[in-house]
Amino acid sequence: MTPVQIGAAPSIAKGVEWGAFFRHHRFAGPMDHTIVHFEIPANDVAKLTKFYGELFGWKIEKTEGEGMDDLEYNMVTTVPTDERGRPTRAGVNGGIYKRQDPNTPFTYYVEVESIDDYMQKVEALGGRILGEKMEVPSMGWTAFGADPEGNNFALFQPARPE
Repeated sequence: MTPVQIGAAPSIAKGVEWGAFFRHHRFAGPMDHTIVHFEIPANDVAKLTKFYGELFGWKIEKTEGEGMDDLEYNMVTTVPTDERGRPTRAGVNGGIYKRQDPNTPFTYYVEVESIDDYMQKVEALGGRILGEKMEVPSMGWTAFGADPEGNNFALFQPARPE
């Protein structure tokens, strides 16, 4: 597999390096299949970052780097993180970014042990996988899916520690 080059995926623009999106979600130990990341698409990124920052007191910082200017990706910290960017207590961090398509939905990411197994499980239970699994460089793998009623979600398999 090659690094992420998303065309039809629900949330991220082509060519964006995904490491920044998941850097704060690498956990050790058993998986609870919990939500580990969220993404909120915005027509006006400044307006939504101000809204959520002031409403909930979330720390929101623009992500810098190649491919990020057009996306206007902002990391949202809803709970404190350690020096490696991992949450130090229960909660989920995420992002707010420039909507690339008018139909882009809110997306949540669920951590799983095996992306391949869960892609098969989604389809066996009547859901759909939207595209191919994608490598998140130095972080793991992700795949987008939809439940039987069409609600989108994403699966995320962290890279195995070396």
